[in-house]
Amino acid sequence: MNYELLTQLIVNGLIVGTLYGVVAMCFVLIYKSTQIVNFAQGEFLLIGAWTCWALLVKFELPFYVGFPITLVFMVLFGIVLQMVVLRPMIGEPIISVIMVTVGLSMFFQALMSWMFGGYTKAFPQVFETESFEILGLQVQTAYIMSLVISVVIMIGFYYFFKYSKMGLAMRATAFNQQVAQSLGISVKKVFAASWAISALVSAMAGVVVGMVNGVSSALSFFGIKVFPVVILGGLDSIIGAIVGGLIIGVLENVAEFFDSQWLHLGNMYTIAPFYALVIILMIKPYGLFGTKDIERI
Repeated sequence: MNYELLTQLIVNGLIVGTLYGVVAMCFVLIYKSTQIVNFAQGEFLLIGAWTCWALLVKFELPFYVGFPITLVFMVLFGIVLQMVVLRPMIGEPIISVIMVTVGLSMFFQALMSWMFGGYTKAFPQVFETESFEILGLQVQTAYIMSLVISVVIMIGFYYFFKYSKMGLAMRATAFNQQVAQSLGISVKKVFAASWAISALVSAMAGVVVGMVNGVSSALSFFGIKVFPVVILGGLDSIIGAIVGGLIIGVLENVAEFFDSQWLHLGNMYTIAPFYALVIILMIKPYGLFGTKDIERI
């Protein structure tokens, strides 16, 4: 057994897992504040990555200028999207709103393909050193940046929901919108803030993945891969998103290792998380940290 390769894959899985956890927290953020599962989450990554790529390549801005502009744009994008498309859906059945997000997913995929083409395009070199050797393992600089950003975001999310007024307002709104309004909470502002934060954080993840793998429409699949993370950790749990991301990140890399060594089934890196999704739904449908919905008749 190639233990050095296995160790490298586990380390890469943990780093990518933190990125999964960050995107999963965006799912949780939307769900906790609006009770909606956003099926266009992957497209948020794609739009953020293409925006940053265009600023760096087309407008030739340095990364330290283009990246913040991308984040500001995505915040405004999230607010406008919620106001124009999703705010009129307040009070409608949840399934109707979910189908709107599915439609947004397909629309943004087509729009990005029309604007930037269907081929993968590489980011310009952002860092002077592409990788670092840590304890004998090669780790890409973009992943180190993503690890630092992910940890900061995770800590920020925890304190945001635990102590900030907006975080508490989001939790109250998720529990009952009418009660939240009676307490003076602006449900519209809560919805706008949740979509803005989700778009912002997703854009960060999209830029990191784009720097490593290039930018193409395939980047939106990253949002689909996060579904097993959300289900594993629990759809309404921030801690669950973090733990689920780490588990799935390691699982897919370990599955690829064992497949290449012994199984030879092919594509286990992509399939393994969805096997885990099915198993979790069968054994623990609310996830590791999800809140059980108990109904009494």
